[in-house]
Amino acid sequence: MHPQTHALASWLLAEAGPAALTRRDRTLVLAAGLAPDLDALSLLGGVHAYQKWHHLVFHNVAGAAIIAIVCVALAWSRLPVLVLSLVSFHLHLLFDLLGSGGPDGSVWSIPYLVPFSSREFFWRGQWPLGSWQNVTVTALLVLASWGVAVRSGRTIVESLSPRADAVVVEILKRRWPF
Repeated sequence: MHPQTHALASWLLAEAGPAALTRRDRTLVLAAGLAPDLDALSLLGGVHAYQKWHHLVFHNVAGAAIIAIVCVALAWSRLPVLVLSLVSFHLHLLFDLLGSGGPDGSVWSIPYLVPFSSREFFWRGQWPLGSWQNVTVTALLVLASWGVAVRSGRTIVESLSPRADAVVVEILKRRWPF
């Protein structure tokens, strides 16, 4: 799926976590849900490098462990961030299994057990990246995030700027006064 879909799902997961989570902790859970796609930076080496390395370097159990350790090391609420960062990371992998297919019917596999095994996991029914299913999932996550924003007074923008977040929340509350 698209990075914005992963971001919204991870942010909503963080928002569903314990109320004691700080902005920093919520941002770490969000980052954990985006982190598997760090291996997409292989595109800087060209299309061949991308096809070889994307979904290989971080889309696996070793990547999950590394990301979780980094998140916990930076967190205030360590146990909740550990659990939520692992869930966020694996939600990313699940979404990729569901909806990262090519327009030609090709599927992306997840080499989850690397470096312990070369076995790859895939789903033959994987939706193409530009499918109506992915658009629907993203639209539902946007609607859910708007509802959470109006209720909690926070949006995903808080991860970048609390001041900008306050402006976004104010606009949403004026347009959708639930």
